[in-house]
Amino acid sequence: MAELATIARPYAEALYKSSKADIDVTSRWLDDLAAVAGNEQLLRFAENPRVTDQQVFDVISDVSKMQLPPSAGNFLRTVIENGRLAALPQIAAQFRQLRNAQSGSSDAVVYSAFPMAPSALGEVAEALEKRFGRKLNLSVREDASLIGGIRVVVGDEVLDTSVKARLEQMKVALTA
Repeated sequence: MAELATIARPYAEALYKSSKADIDVTSRWLDDLAAVAGNEQLLRFAENPRVTDQQVFDVISDVSKMQLPPSAGNFLRTVIENGRLAALPQIAAQFRQLRNAQSGSSDAVVYSAFPMAPSALGEVAEALEKRFGRKLNLSVREDASLIGGIRVVVGDEVLDTSVKARLEQMKVALTA
């Protein structure tokens, strides 16, 4: 994957520099395009020599179900014409890193055994920001295997307060 990261870096940096005025809007459409471009069937379709770049662009535009601004369309066309569609998810990840570095924040994934109410998520966000000492951009994913509690991943840091983790700790303590 180091190769995709190397390919993605100049695209992410150029897009970041060109979109300083509307970085949040750019981030939204880039994440949407990256989600679509991560589809294996789409990548196989795009690699077919009989398929034109315009056909690939049209399929992605239709699937993303959003009206792409002109800058997004131009960016997507450039990525497709250069054969870098597979790197689009990595471009989005590096773009987020640049945006987070500029704003002093980090992406955080909260794994929860059950759906979280917005009010509870707000309280969790406040506590986590104090714990990690920086602004966090939270996303929530359900993971029923946790049984209860939450598991938070911020970069390479993990805070696991789940029932599953506690049971594992008890098992280790009892078998030692």
